[in-house]
Amino acid sequence: MAKLTVNKHTLKPFGLDAKPVIEKYLAKLDVDISDYTFAANYIWLANSSGFYAIINKCFCLFVMTGGELTMLLPPLGKKKHVTEAMVRCFDIMNKNNSSRYYARIDYVQASMIEAFVQSTDEGESMFEMLEHYIVEKKLVDYVYEADNLIELRGNSYHTKRTEINKFIKSYADHRIEVLDSVKHHDEIMHLFNKWVSDRVKYMPKEEAELFLDGIHQERHAVKRMLKHYEELQLIGLVIYIDGELKGFTAGERISADTAAVIIEKTDFEVMGCAQFIFRAFSKMLKEHYGSTYINVGDDMGFENLRKVKMSYRPFKLVAKYTIYQK
Repeated sequence: MAKLTVNKHTLKPFGLDAKPVIEKYLAKLDVDISDYTFAANYIWLANSSGFYAIINKCFCLFVMTGGELTMLLPPLGKKKHVTEAMVRCFDIMNKNNSSRYYARIDYVQASMIEAFVQSTDEGESMFEMLEHYIVEKKLVDYVYEADNLIELRGNSYHTKRTEINKFIKSYADHRIEVLDSVKHHDEIMHLFNKWVSDRVKYMPKEEAELFLDGIHQERHAVKRMLKHYEELQLIGLVIYIDGELKGFTAGERISADTAAVIIEKTDFEVMGCAQFIFRAFSKMLKEHYGSTYINVGDDMGFENLRKVKMSYRPFKLVAKYTIYQK
C-alpha cells in the first residue's frame, strides 16, 4: 500500500511494521478499551486501508473508506499534545474528504474526553472548542472480573453453570487445544462459514441483509488474524467434539491488569459450547497474563448480543465516544 499525502502530511500504511510504533504510545496511556491495541485495529482493517502519522507528538490512526478519511482512535499521546493533534487531524480529514461532515474520531475513551474538556494549554481550550465539535456516546465495552467468569458462583450464574454441566455430560469426549493458526486454519474457517449460515437461517430478511454486510468484514478479519497470529502475539483455544472443531476463540492483553477476547465462535447446534469455551478461555487469559479483568468488547448495537453480555454481570461498562465537527 502506498503512502498518502494530505495537506503536506504524509500518512504511512498501517502495516505490521507499525506495531512497535503504536505500542510505544499505547504503553504510556491508562486505557482498558478493547480497541486500544495494535492487533484489534490491524485485524479489523483487513478489508480497508489504514494509515498513520505522528502529529504533534501523537500517534494518529486513520482509515480510508470510499475515499473519505476518518480516525479509528483519538490521537495517542500526552495530554498537553492531544488537543492540538486533534485539531490538525480534523484539518487533514477536511482537506481530503468531499465534505467536512465525513470527518470524525471514533472510540474515544471517557477519560480522554475529560482531558480534552479540561485542557489548559495555551490558545483555545477544549471547552471553547466544544462550540465547534459534537461528542456523542456510541457503544460500551463490557468488562468482567476474571474470577467471576471462571468460578461462576452465586444465583446470578446458576444458568451458566447448568449449561456448562449439561455440555460436559452430553459431550464427554470433548477436548480443548491451544489454537494453532496453521493446524486449525481450515477447520476454523469452515466453522466460521457454518456459523454465518446458521445465524442467517433464524434472522428476518431485513436483519440478515444488514448482518451479511458486516460479516464480510469479519471474515477477512478472521483470515488476517490467522495469517499473522504469531506476529500479533495472540493466544487462543479451540474445542473438538467427536473429532470435529466446534468452537474457537482468541484474545490478547490490553493493559497490565486487563485482557481482551477478540473473537469467539461456536457451533449453534452444540448447546453449552459457548459458555464452556468462554469460561475455559477466561481461565487461560488470567493464567497467561495474570489479568484481573477481562474485556469482551462491545455489542455492536445488537440487542441479542447485549443481553448475552449483560447476563454475565459485567464489573463495569466502559463508554466509547465519537467526536464530530459541527
